[in-house]
Amino acid sequence: MRNPPTAAILSFLVPGLGQFYNGKILRGLFWLLVTPGLWIGTGGAWGWVCHLVSAATAYGYAKRFSGR
Repeated sequence: MRNPPTAAILSFLVPGLGQFYNGKILRGLFWLLVTPGLWIGTGGAWGWVCHLVSAATAYGYAKRFSGR
């Protein structure tokens, strides 16, 4: 069982880390690669959005499968 707040915080600190914590390796790699690309490619404008979406999806997945 995964703790949803922990997954969200991990993914907020390093995009993809919350997905790794949830056992979703490919999703974690996706966020780990896409987020920095958007930070650099858009000068930070879309990087924040991607960063927050990464944390939200990690939280949602952990919540859905933790039974909380």
